[in-house]
Amino acid sequence: MTAPVKILVTGGNGQLASELKELAVNYTNVSFVFFDRSELSISDHNELEKIFKIHQPQYFINCAAYTAVDKAEEEKETAFAINGTAVGTIAELCQSHNCKLIHISTDYVFNGKATTPLDETETVDPVNAYGESKLMGERLAFEKNPETIVIRTSWVYSFYGKNFVKTMMRLMKEKENINVVSDQVGSPTYAADLARVIMEIITNGNWVPGIYHYSNDGAISWFDFAIEIKKLIHSTCVVNPITTSQFPTPAKRPAYSVMDKTKIQHTFGVQLLNWRESLQKCISKLSLN
Repeated sequence: MTAPVKILVTGGNGQLASELKELAVNYTNVSFVFFDRSELSISDHNELEKIFKIHQPQYFINCAAYTAVDKAEEEKETAFAINGTAVGTIAELCQSHNCKLIHISTDYVFNGKATTPLDETETVDPVNAYGESKLMGERLAFEKNPETIVIRTSWVYSFYGKNFVKTMMRLMKEKENINVVSDQVGSPTYAADLARVIMEIITNGNWVPGIYHYSNDGAISWFDFAIEIKKLIHSTCVVNPITTSQFPTPAKRPAYSVMDKTKIQHTFGVQLLNWRESLQKCISKLSLN
């Protein structure tokens, strides 16, 4: 009998890692090891080295990140340590331990001035500290380990963790009126779909390093997203469209960050699901809870 493939996953309590945990039962010949923040700080070089020596993984999925976009403006040092420097360390250790790395990045590496879907060759130009820190992580990953796969994703939501869908569902129950930004356009990503895609990449035996874009299919505003959530939960709450200038935040957001997913589809045979279809699945699951 062949020994199971060992996959190490960081960010164990986050949305994506939680969806990977749920998928794990379907992979009988894969041994998953999950680490949350309390068990492993990815910015601790010695801890990381120890983990590699003990577990000797064949694959490393880095779902750990500093994701507080507004807070990152004040806590730049922390954001860059986790999203930047630590990613370089992980990539270097993967290289020396013959381990394949999948690192998760973001649409926030773009400035939002585009008007058509962005492919992987598009110029990067982050408009906030969070985006800058994630871009640093991408660059260090390839610098230390050219065999890395980076998946940029956007507007992630899930049954697990904190996210836009769960916040909207709660607010729509509590309030008669809510305001949602209508001039920022992107594509939602159901973390369960992304988890499935990651496992497809790992198990199909066709490792092609590089940057890939992945989200669900379709381009919408946050307002459109909220309206669809309202419809699916049969809410009577009034949702008002507002502009970004009417809802100022410490960190600037890209106005347009729809990504072109052609490359991941062609390279790995990935099927894209429409955002509405995936949202419906997630809300059905949340409604049963």
